[in-house]
Amino acid sequence: MMPITDKRAVTDIAGYLYEKNERDYVLFMTGIYLGRRISDLLEYRVRDLRGKDYVEIPEKKTGDTIRLTINPHLQKIFKHFFQGKKDYEYVFRRSRGKENRPISRVRAWQILNEAAEAVSYNDHVSCHTMRKTFAYWLYKDSGGDISMVQDILGHEDPSITRRYIGIDQQRKDAAINGLHF
Repeated sequence: MMPITDKRAVTDIAGYLYEKNERDYVLFMTGIYLGRRISDLLEYRVRDLRGKDYVEIPEKKTGDTIRLTINPHLQKIFKHFFQGKKDYEYVFRRSRGKENRPISRVRAWQILNEAAEAVSYNDHVSCHTMRKTFAYWLYKDSGGDISMVQDILGHEDPSITRRYIGIDQQRKDAAINGLHF
């Protein structure tokens, strides 16, 4: 599974989700703008994100608390989405029943796969695709600052980050394709 490296595919998936279900759209946009693991995203409550310029929540996997700026575009999405919602509600609340519980990881995976299929995105998609897409575009848009991306993702070594976002393979492919005798 690799990041989505075509911005049109990102906007296609986002557009499809926006038309189908606002919660699912917000899930996708939160995933690609914050780059957190799905287990962390599903734990967010409205109070964690409403009106905030940054988010500080411990990651389940590492236990580290990471402070991330919330992109202004994502802040606008949240402002609209949180209207009429209570602070204690889960952001990605199940739509069935009155119980305040987040959707499951399996449901998040289903949502992403349905969207990818609907827009004819043929690469394998999982919940981790959002985190990898965040990292890939952060790397590209930062001018290739791998150490910054490594730090944000919490990786121990830049080589892990390059492999994680597919940069090592792209560099190898480009080098081989660039050969000319």
